[in-house]
Amino acid sequence: MASQDWFDKDFYKTLGVSKDVSDADLKKTYRKLARKYHPDSNQGDEKAEAKFKEISEAYSVLSDAEQRKEYDEIRAMGSGARFTAGGQSGGGFEDVFSRFGQQGRGQSADFEDIFAMFNQGQGGSFGSGRFGQTSGGFRGFGGPQKGADVTARTTLDFATAVQGETITLQGEDGKPFKVKIPAGVADGQKIRLRGRGRPSPDGGENGDVVVQIAVRPHPVFTRDGLNLRVVVPVTFTEAALGATIEVPTLSGDTVKLRVAPGTPSGRVLRVKGRGVTTSKGTGDLLAELQIAVPAHLDDAAREALEKFQSLEPAENPRADLMAKARR
Repeated sequence: MASQDWFDKDFYKTLGVSKDVSDADLKKTYRKLARKYHPDSNQGDEKAEAKFKEISEAYSVLSDAEQRKEYDEIRAMGSGARFTAGGQSGGGFEDVFSRFGQQGRGQSADFEDIFAMFNQGQGGSFGSGRFGQTSGGFRGFGGPQKGADVTARTTLDFATAVQGETITLQGEDGKPFKVKIPAGVADGQKIRLRGRGRPSPDGGENGDVVVQIAVRPHPVFTRDGLNLRVVVPVTFTEAALGATIEVPTLSGDTVKLRVAPGTPSGRVLRVKGRGVTTSKGTGDLLAELQIAVPAHLDDAAREALEKFQSLEPAENPRADLMAKARR
C-alpha cells in the first residue's frame, strides 16, 4: 500500500468503528465482518471477496499500535498534505517538492530539509527516519505488512480427535496440504499453521492458516477434559446383589469392573489411564452406572417381584429428599 492510500482510505469507516475504538472491540468487529464476508462463506461472490480484502487491510493497520498511530497522524494532516497541491498554507507534497526543485537549481537541499519544511508547515511528523529508510510505519513507515490469515474448517470423528492423526485439507489455491491433528484436540479448538496463509502485499511474511476443528459426537463416549465418560446400564439384580460387568473402551477392547452389592444408579466407577492421552497427561475412563428397568415381565417374573416387594424393608427412598425440600 502506498502512503497515498492511507489518505484515501478511511479504515475506521471500512470497519464501521469510531476512531477511539478499543483493541478488544476492534478485534470483535473485525471477526464478525470476516465471518460475514469470508470467501469460504461466499463462493463466487466477487464483491464479498473484495470487501473481505478491504476489512483485512483495514484491520491489519489498525490492530498494530505503531501502524495505527502513524495512520492517525497521516490522516490528521488533512487535504493539505495530500499528493495534490495544498494551497498557500497547505504544505502539500507538490508544494514541498516544487520547493526542492527550485533549490536544486542553485542550492543544495537534502531530503531531511524537505521533511523539515513539511513538519514546520503541518506541525506534525511524517515518519522518523531519512527519506528512503524505514521509519516505523507501513512500507517504510513501520515495516512490511503480514499477509492475511486464511480460515479452514474440518470435521473429525471422535476417535480421530482423541487419538490424533495427520489429515489432508485443500487450500484456497486448490492444492492439498497436510495438517497434523494433535491427540486430544477438542471441538471448537483452532490449529494455527504459521506462514501458510495469504502472501504479504509488500514483501512481508505470509499470513497463517487457522484450522477450526469440529468433532462429531460419539454414540457412546463423551469428553470430560482428559477423561472419557460412558453410561453403562446394569440390571436391578446386578446393582442389588453385586456383579462383575464388561465395559467398552474407545480403543475397541473391554475392561471388567466390579459392581459392589447395593450400588445405586448414577454411581461412577473409574478405570485409570483409559481416557485421553496428551502432552499434558492421561485421563481416565469414567463409567456411570444406570439401573435398567425391564420393560416387559412375564407372569413368573412379576410374581417373584411382587413377592420381593412384600419382603423389602419399609423404607421411603424419597424421605430425605422431601425433608431437604422443606428446609
